[in-house]
Amino acid sequence: MAESGQEQFLLDGAHEAVRRAVREFGEEEIEPVAQEHDESHEYPLELRKLAADYDFVAPSIPEEYGGAGMDPISRTIVTEELWRADPGIGSAIGSAGFGTSMILEYGDEWMKDEWLPQITAGEAASFSAISEPAHGSNVAGIETVAEKDGDEYVINGNKTWITNGTIADVGVLMAKTSPEEGHRGISAILVESDRDGFSSTKIDNKLGIRASDLAELQLNDVRVPEENIIGEVDKGFYQLMDFFASGRASVAAQAVGAAQAALDASIDYAGEREQFGQKISEFQAVSHKIADMATKVEAARSLTYRAASQVAAGKDDEAVKLASMAKYFASENAVEVADDAIQVHGGAGYVTDHPVERYYRDARITKIYEGTSEIQKNIISDRLL
Repeated sequence: MAESGQEQFLLDGAHEAVRRAVREFGEEEIEPVAQEHDESHEYPLELRKLAADYDFVAPSIPEEYGGAGMDPISRTIVTEELWRADPGIGSAIGSAGFGTSMILEYGDEWMKDEWLPQITAGEAASFSAISEPAHGSNVAGIETVAEKDGDEYVINGNKTWITNGTIADVGVLMAKTSPEEGHRGISAILVESDRDGFSSTKIDNKLGIRASDLAELQLNDVRVPEENIIGEVDKGFYQLMDFFASGRASVAAQAVGAAQAALDASIDYAGEREQFGQKISEFQAVSHKIADMATKVEAARSLTYRAASQVAAGKDDEAVKLASMAKYFASENAVEVADDAIQVHGGAGYVTDHPVERYYRDARITKIYEGTSEIQKNIISDRLL
């Protein structure tokens, strides 16, 4: 058996079958409408429902709750292939189950029974509300408060950069239940979006992934019963730490998908475009650039798969380190590969006639959310030095 830190991944026939299924779905259902959704900023609700029919929505949720119960590599492949088809729509589909890992691990059975089947069926979407206007990477500094009042909690505060904020039916919200205790006083709370005092404002001026929903949340005296606490009171920060590594491995998969899309487009264009009486793929400068791009994509994919396997094996420092390495490396490379794709296309890559300008805009977010590249380097170095 492999030693800790050296867990290996091996793709088998089942994994390749998953890849073929998601790729077919992406090519037939997503790619034809990708540019339209990017331009209109329209959330792809019908595509999300259709993806749910194929078990591509929240594929990690166990079968008993309507999910596919996919293993870590299969889930990584689903994310990668959805983003390869289109990062914006891929994000919308892939994020439909945000927060469900917290519910699965720490939630009461009624939460799982009520919400998980709706999410896996595509009938509902969820959010994870952590970031605030003054607090992004500094989770411990959040200011949203949930004050106990009898058998209820009254929530007041603001959240921002919340995926699915205007379209979700339910979500996991982090709030301070013991404000004086700092990070030791944070709780995870299940909050339904139809509760009085809950409102959202769409953030619609994004550079990329425009088909996904992003919002600010306002919580003004939102009341929830005490049974909506997920896990233990004041233990939310520690519970949340369990999922940062898996979230970062997922973003790495997103970056690999976006980079692969840019590479594919470049190979196709180089094989079609002619200059000086020959295809541009025959010029060494172009062929070498594509070789570099392909190598970067494959290296990022390998590190991402290894990280996903390690995260599934345990929540140790090695898993945290590898997830941060994968997220950092894959996201940085995705932007570089997308930039190279524009260069291969020349002027044609700078306009919307070709999708590479969209891939460039879409890939950029992977360097920011789930912890910036700078945060990832802090995490990596802390576990090395």
